[in-house]
Amino acid sequence: MARRGQAPKQRDPQARPFRARSGDTLPDLIVPGLPPPGDAPPGGTRSGQGPLGFVPPVRRRRGRTLLRRTTATLGILVFLAAAGSGVLLLVTPQAGRAEAIARALAREHGVPYPGPPVPARFAAALTATEDHRFYSDPGIDPIAAGRVALGYLTGHGAQQGGATITQQLAKMLYTPNGSGVASVAEQVALAVKLNFTYTKPQILQMYAAVAYFGQDYYGLGAASCGYFAVTPARLTWTQAALLAGLVQAPSAYDPLTHPVLAREREAHVLGRLVATGALTAAQARAALAQPLRLVPRPLARAAPAPGTPTCGRTRT
Repeated sequence: MARRGQAPKQRDPQARPFRARSGDTLPDLIVPGLPPPGDAPPGGTRSGQGPLGFVPPVRRRRGRTLLRRTTATLGILVFLAAAGSGVLLLVTPQAGRAEAIARALAREHGVPYPGPPVPARFAAALTATEDHRFYSDPGIDPIAAGRVALGYLTGHGAQQGGATITQQLAKMLYTPNGSGVASVAEQVALAVKLNFTYTKPQILQMYAAVAYFGQDYYGLGAASCGYFAVTPARLTWTQAALLAGLVQAPSAYDPLTHPVLAREREAHVLGRLVATGALTAAQARAALAQPLRLVPRPLARAAPAPGTPTCGRTRT
């Protein structure tokens, strides 16, 4: 999970020279007292330049040299990244083992595998919140990955997020205790392998079967029957939004122990469903107004057995 870092120290704004950014325009007056460029006398000059509006050839050559060096550096970085990715694809485990690992994890957590089918409402809520380009990305999100890489370079990588659903599945299956840049790189390579080995519905199914939802509920079936005493197929929009929001931080958003934070998280997920077009704003407001219908812990039901349309017995 992302951890908030300390804010960078503020520098004295007077100590930084003016630099135009992309889209900026230079101020009309760089030095107080000089007339605007259109009113300047023909022979007028500025410090370090020739006649107004003229950039000396030396400066143009320096600019071209800097551009060439920057382009070459970026090219080398891209080449190294591609080479490193190729090595990672060779040395990381085979993606074909993913389903066997998911089955073993489900058995370890005492839930049936495969779990119940992932309903459309939960799938929409999860992808809208965790990975809105899930159905089109190659297992990784290049835009988010670039943002994370930039964050690491600036010392704020932990704040950037960006792991796709497939990367999260790779972490749950292969590197559950891994952290740091090396583990993230391995998860990226495994996510690409998973994407080319399984269909998107299969990836969602494995994800839902092994994800942790808090209160010792592993898997969507256990969470749905545990929190609401209904199977995943019967989840309402508000219930699906709550469960989709839990996977980011199950303890922080636990509806039984932190109901206010859980409600805020649910509202965020419903907002993402509006942003991605799955719901209208009116539908999201109506869903948020519905009660969650949480059941007390002693009345929580077990996950449904494979092929059964109802939850299991009351959990002990």
